[in-house]
Amino acid sequence: MATHLSSKNKLAGLSLAATGIVYGDIGTSPIYALNTIFSSAQHPITLVEEHILGVLSLVFWSLMIVVSVKYVMFIMRADNQGEGGIIALMALALRSLKEQSRLRNSVVLLGIFGAALFYGDSVITPAISVLSAVEGLEIASADLKPFVIPITIGILWGLFIFQRKGTASVGILFGPIMLLWFFVLGVLGLLGILSDPKVLMALNPIHAVHLLKDSPWTGFLSLGGVVLVLTGAEALYADMGHFGRLPVQLAWFGLVLPALLLNYFGQGALLMLHPEDVTNPFFRLAPEWALYPLVILATTATVIASQAVISGTFSISRQAMLLGYIPRMNVLQTSEKLRGQIYIPVINWMLMSAVFLLIIFFDNSAKLAAAYGIAVTGTMVITSLLAFVVVSRLWGWGWLKSGIFISVFLGIDLAFFGANLVKIEAGGWFPLLFGLGLFILMTTWKQGRGLLRDKLKQDSIDLSTFVRSMSSEISTRVPGTAIFLTGNPEGVPHALLHNLKHNKVLHQDVVILSVRFLDIPKVHYSERLTYEALPNNFHRISVSFGFNDRPDIPMALTLLNRDYLELNPMQVSYFIGRETLIPGARTRMSLWRKKLFISMFRNSGSVVNYFNLPPNSVVELGTQIVL
Repeated sequence: MATHLSSKNKLAGLSLAATGIVYGDIGTSPIYALNTIFSSAQHPITLVEEHILGVLSLVFWSLMIVVSVKYVMFIMRADNQGEGGIIALMALALRSLKEQSRLRNSVVLLGIFGAALFYGDSVITPAISVLSAVEGLEIASADLKPFVIPITIGILWGLFIFQRKGTASVGILFGPIMLLWFFVLGVLGLLGILSDPKVLMALNPIHAVHLLKDSPWTGFLSLGGVVLVLTGAEALYADMGHFGRLPVQLAWFGLVLPALLLNYFGQGALLMLHPEDVTNPFFRLAPEWALYPLVILATTATVIASQAVISGTFSISRQAMLLGYIPRMNVLQTSEKLRGQIYIPVINWMLMSAVFLLIIFFDNSAKLAAAYGIAVTGTMVITSLLAFVVVSRLWGWGWLKSGIFISVFLGIDLAFFGANLVKIEAGGWFPLLFGLGLFILMTTWKQGRGLLRDKLKQDSIDLSTFVRSMSSEISTRVPGTAIFLTGNPEGVPHALLHNLKHNKVLHQDVVILSVRFLDIPKVHYSERLTYEALPNNFHRISVSFGFNDRPDIPMALTLLNRDYLELNPMQVSYFIGRETLIPGARTRMSLWRKKLFISMFRNSGSVVNYFNLPPNSVVELGTQIVL
C-alpha cells in the first residue's frame, strides 16, 4: 500500500514538474494568439460571430488533432531509449535504415534542417513571450508604453545572465507557478464563457468548415495565426526524457488542455460582446483591479517558458555536438544530481544577442508573431516525415499503411506551413534565413569533419605493422602511460609519430584511444569501454558515448579492468594532435565551404575541456594538413 502511494506521489510530482518545464511555451500562447489571428495585416478577419466561432473551432480541433493525437498520443511513442526531440527522432530513423540506403542522406538533411529551425524558434520564443506579457502594462496605463521594450530587455538580460548558475535551485518553483498560471487561465476563461455561453457552439467542427468554405482564402490564411496556439508542441516530445511519457500526458489532459480551451473560448466570448477589445483580449478578460497582478504573473510564466526553451537549446546543442554536427564547445554541468542541467556559454550569448536584436528590430509582439509560425510549422512537417520513416521501417508498418496514417498529420502540417509562407515578407524571412544559415554551418562542419577524417586515414600508417616494429631494443621506454587520442583506431596517431621523431622515446605503456559517439541517448557503463592488448605494451581502447552522455574520458577509463592495464593518474600523459588546416584543390568540397570549415575548426573548443582531460597532463603536438 505504501509503495502504491509512493508511486502515485512520484507520478504526481513528475506531472507537476512537467507542467512547469514542458508546457511553458504552449501555456503562454493565449497572451497573443487570438490577438494575432484577428489583427494580423496578412490575414485580417472580420469580427462577426460566425468568423469568431469558425476560428475558435479551428483552435479547438488543431489542439485536439495536432497536439493531443499527433504529439501526446502518437509521436511520443517514437522515443529513442526514452529520449525525444528532432535529433533523437533523426537518430531513430537512421537506425531503421541500412548503411547503403539512399534515404540516409535525406533523413540526415531533414534532421539537421529541423534542428536549425528549432534554433530559430528558440530565438523568437523568449522575445515574443516576454514582450507580449509586458505589453499588458499598456492596458493598465498608456503612459507605460515607452517602458515596454526596456523592461522586456531587462528581464531577458537577467534571465540569460542567470543561466550560468543553472536552474536546479529554482526549478522546484516552476511547477507551482505554472499551476497557478493555468488555474488563472481557466478561471478567466470560464468567466468569459459565462458572459456569452453560445461561444461553446464552436466545439462543432462545422463552424470551422463554414469558415474555410465561405471564405476559403481568408480561412486558409487564418491558419497562419491559429498555429500560434500550437507553439511548444515540439517541447512535449523533446522534454519527454526528463519526465517520462505518462507524466507529460497526464499534465496535458488533466490540466493544460482544459485551461487553454477555457481561456481561448473565454476570449472568443469577449470578442463577440466587445469587438473593440481585439487589441488585447487576454488582458481585457481580467477585471481592472487584477491587471497589474496578471501582468506580473504572465511575465513570470513567460520567463519560465523562455527558460525551458533556452535549456532545450542547450540540450539539443549538446546532442548535435556529440553526433558531429556542430563544433566542440565548452559545456558546464550546473547540477551534480541532474545530468540534463547544463550551460553552454557560447550558445547562451549567441541566443541573447539574437533575441535582443529581434526585439529592437520588430518592436512589438504583433510584428514578431509574423516571424513565429514558419519555424514551428517547418519543424512539424519534418517531424512527420521522420516519423514516417520510423513507423514504416522500425515499427514494421510498411510503406502503404504508414503513408495513409502519416498523410493525415502531414496534410495538416503542410496546410499550416503554407498559410505561414505569406508572412515571409512581414517577418517570416527571419527564421528561414536564420535556419538556412545554421543549416549551412552544420552541414559544412559535418562534411568537413568527414573530409578531414578521410585525409588523416589516407595519410596514416597501419597500426598493427607499426606496433610489431616497436620492439624494446629499437626505442627507449620511459616509465608511465601515454594515451594518444585518435579518430582512426586502425592507424598510427600523428601525435605518436611526432613524439617518437622529436623526443625519440616511448612510454612503458602506450594507449591508442578512440572515441565513438553513438546515435542513442546513453551508453550503459558495461558497454562504455572496449579493450584490446597489442604487442610491445601497446593497448587499443575504444570509449563510446551516447548523445546525452557527458564525454568524460578519465571517468570512462576508471572502468578499465586492472587485469588489462592499471592506470596511475599521476603517471598518465594525454597526447593530442593540434591540426593546422590549409585549403587545397581537387576535393569534393567547394573552396568557400572548405574555408568556412577551416575557420570553424580553428575556433572550435578545446579537446581538453570537451573530454574533461586534466590540463596539467596534456601534451599537444601540432601538424599541418592540406585539405
